[in-house]
Amino acid sequence: MKDLPKQYQKFLKTYPETADAYYRLGETVHNAGPLDTKARALVKLALSAGAQLEGAVHSHTRKALEAGLSKEEIKQIMLLAIPTIGFPSAMAALSWVEDITDPEE
Repeated sequence: MKDLPKQYQKFLKTYPETADAYYRLGETVHNAGPLDTKARALVKLALSAGAQLEGAVHSHTRKALEAGLSKEEIKQIMLLAIPTIGFPSAMAALSWVEDITDPEE
């Protein structure tokens, strides 16, 4: 749990019933259709980038790596975002991905 943002950890402790409901909603929608784990990870990462949610991009980059996506595949998702969300927004999202994939740089 130490890798989770402090605010999220606080949320879990302060509002356990709400956190449980949020978790169950996530599980329900993940199992609501035919997409496999890797495809769901890709979609969630792309949605997070498009919405310009830095924390979500960090989280979904970790989850995408756990689902078997390579660093190169994840970075291509950010490149594919350029014509849709614009160069500056895609570069911001790429930098958030690289916070996770290349933390030493």
